[in-house]
Amino acid sequence: MSESRLVLAAPASTALEVRKSRFVANATRVESETTAHEFLQHVSDPTATHNCWAWRIGQQYRFNDDGEPGGSAGKPILQAIDGQRVDQVVVVVTRWFGGIKLGVGGLIRAYGGVAAECLRRAARKPLIDSVDVCFAMGYAELPLFKARTQGWNLVLENEDFGPDNVKLSARVARENLPALQRLVADLSRGSSRVRVLDKGTSG
Repeated sequence: MSESRLVLAAPASTALEVRKSRFVANATRVESETTAHEFLQHVSDPTATHNCWAWRIGQQYRFNDDGEPGGSAGKPILQAIDGQRVDQVVVVVTRWFGGIKLGVGGLIRAYGGVAAECLRRAARKPLIDSVDVCFAMGYAELPLFKARTQGWNLVLENEDFGPDNVKLSARVARENLPALQRLVADLSRGSSRVRVLDKGTSG
């Protein structure tokens, strides 16, 4: 996959009709296999002929043909995901059979095509490689810290106000982690340090 990866900024949906068969692709951003399957359950139509799907989260991926000929549905959807350089995404393509068989080649074009078009039309944004961190900060230094870190792709997720200081949990762009570590050390005069909680987080 390309290093320049994208994520969906909002769920997306696209419909396509091929020789009387109707295909509807639904896509959304996910960060775990569990949420991918929750979305699959949410958008799948039990009255449809097939609900085929694929998801990719970093190096992990899965796909399923849901009764279509092997390799004709789930894999083309995954190839559409990779072709559009999208990560942390699940795409479900629902098909209502229109009475005319499309053949394996036709199915590959239909499933891959509607998935790719859905992702092309979706609102997308760059994937920022981030890490989860925690550290402590004195009350007096907190306003300066917040002012200094604007534009760092830093999100404060929790602020725990104690008697002597504030314990902060945050997610920061990996490229800004060294600067954050220096800033926290400087503001705390060396009494606090940034602890990385999850070195493998992307968000």
